[in-house]
Amino acid sequence: MRYLVTLAEVGRQASFSRAADALGYTQSAVSQQISRLEHVAGTRLVERPGGPRPVSLTPAGRLLAGHAEAIAARLASAAADLDALAGGTAGLLRVGCYQSAGSRLLPPVMREFAAAWPQVEVRLSEAQDDGELLAGLEGGELDLTFVVFPLTPGPFEALELLEDPYVLAVPENSELARRPSPVSPRHLDGVPLITYAQMREVHSIENRLGRPRLRNQIVFRSHDNATILGLAAAGVGTAILSWLSVDPHRPGLCFKRLAKVSPRIVGIAWHRDRYRIPAADAFIRLTQQAAEREQQAARLLDQYPPAAGNPVTWLRG
Repeated sequence: MRYLVTLAEVGRQASFSRAADALGYTQSAVSQQISRLEHVAGTRLVERPGGPRPVSLTPAGRLLAGHAEAIAARLASAAADLDALAGGTAGLLRVGCYQSAGSRLLPPVMREFAAAWPQVEVRLSEAQDDGELLAGLEGGELDLTFVVFPLTPGPFEALELLEDPYVLAVPENSELARRPSPVSPRHLDGVPLITYAQMREVHSIENRLGRPRLRNQIVFRSHDNATILGLAAAGVGTAILSWLSVDPHRPGLCFKRLAKVSPRIVGIAWHRDRYRIPAADAFIRLTQQAAEREQQAARLLDQYPPAAGNPVTWLRG
C-alpha cells in the first residue's frame, strides 16, 4: 500500500524529491519504493528523463495510480469509521444534495439537527443530478445523499422518503390554470414547455410523461428551479417540475398536478458496507419527519380550486 501511495504522489508532484518531501521520506526511499513496485507490476511505471526535467507516469503508472487513489480514499474512510465507532459520534457528516431536496427538505432538517447535534458539522455537497452524488457515496466522499429512485447500480442501501408528484406551473390567468387538477398530459400538445436541463435519462420529463415527442415542444431547459418558475410566470411557457422543485409561495403562478404520471420517489441513501454513525441515523430520522410534512402538503394539490388560493399557502398560513 505504501508503494501505491508513493506512486500516486510522484504522479502528482512530477518529482521524486517533491514526493519525498510531501510523504516525509528521503528521495532514495521514494526511488526504491517505485523500483520495487515496478518489479512487482512487471512493467515500467515512471518515465525518468534525467536531469532537471520532470518525471511522469507511464500509461501503466497512471492506471495503477488511479487505483491507488481509490484505495487510499477507502482507507481514509475506514479510519474515519473506526474513530466514529470509538467515540460514538463524529465531528463531520457529509451529505449529498440536489436543488429541490436542498430547498424544501434540508432547511427544517438542519434547524432541528443543529439543535440536537451541535458538535457535528454537516458538510453539504451539491450536484445537479443524483448520479454524481451516488458516485461520491460509493467512493467514500459522502456519508449520506438524497436520491431519486431507481438508484444506479452500486453498494447502496436507501430509504424511501416521499412521493414527489409532477406538477405544471402556469400563470394564474392562463387557460391551463382554469382546468381542474389533475391535468391530463394530452392538454400539453402544442404548448411551449420549460423544464429541467441535464439529468439521468430515466428522469427526463419527456420519458417520465411517456411522451418522447414532447421534447420538440421544450423551448427552454435550466438547472435552476427559480429560473424555470420565473420563465413560467413571465408567460414564456408552461413549466413541468416536481412538487419539491416549486416555490409554492411564488405569486402569479398556479400549480396543477399532472394526471397519469408516476411521481418521483425521493429517498436518502448510504453505503451498505460502511459504519453509519449515530448522527447519520439522527439525520435520517429528521429527514423522514420533514418528508412526511411535505407529503401532506402535496396531497392538498387536488383539493382546492384556484379561486381558493394555493393549497400550501392555505396549509402553512
